[in-house]
Amino acid sequence: MDLNVVKTFITAAEFNHFRKAAERLFISQPTVTVHIKQLEKELGVTLFERDGKKIRLTESGRAYLQHAKRLLETYEEGISDLQSISQGYTATLKLAISPLIADNILPFVLKQFLKNHPEVEISVEIIESSEIESAVLRDTADIGISCLPCYSSELQQTLLFSDKVILVVPHDGRDFESAPPLEEEEVLESNYLLTHNHPGYWDELSHTVKQFFPRVRTIKVSQTHITKRFISEGLGISYLPSSTVRRELLEGRLLEVETKSFPLPEANTYAVTKYQHTIQQEFLHFLSRFRV
Repeated sequence: MDLNVVKTFITAAEFNHFRKAAERLFISQPTVTVHIKQLEKELGVTLFERDGKKIRLTESGRAYLQHAKRLLETYEEGISDLQSISQGYTATLKLAISPLIADNILPFVLKQFLKNHPEVEISVEIIESSEIESAVLRDTADIGISCLPCYSSELQQTLLFSDKVILVVPHDGRDFESAPPLEEEEVLESNYLLTHNHPGYWDELSHTVKQFFPRVRTIKVSQTHITKRFISEGLGISYLPSSTVRRELLEGRLLEVETKSFPLPEANTYAVTKYQHTIQQEFLHFLSRFRV
């Protein structure tokens, strides 16, 4: 069976139109017609009902479409595997990683891991922590690196890091050594508190802050890197994992405020896996050597 013919059939079914299928595949419309007739002859069924220029799948066409897609996917996966082997890869690793972790430790860790394991082909999907458990369950990811614990009995979870959460404010322009220390109550009641930039601790933390400082005003900002930008621009303050603002603190762009009113939570990072294959174990062992 000619897989180009199968691809033409799938594309025609997607558009319900031979001309649009031809445009997508960069072939002529008569070629599309020839391909469909060839496939119908080979299968012994009619795949499309024709009404002038309009077409739609027959019952047989709908039944065969899923098989055709799987056939093409298997072929393309085989080509991909052969290309990987020709490029020197002998193993693959699919990672699903939360944006916070991807922005924080991922670039350095991946660079070091690939230097030591050039035979491993890695793909990275950046998705929210709340979606990572599902991705690992569906086998679309070999390892999930998440800010949230998992609850499925089918998965294994490893606590990788625990990071101290601190109160961060913009630099006020005062000299660090001679200026009086910033007061927790003052900064909380005179600035907007940017909340929910981490999926693990904000629901409880925002409730606690309101109990101790009922006049605090809040703005929800879902991404940590946007929160840091807002703080730098003087739009608010926030409680952030210390590792995410290490550079900004060292460069003096942000300041940490000492807190005494209540204990602050920790921001945890988890590895989520379904299988314990060798390459997964090697990556997790390598990752555990790094500390946030």
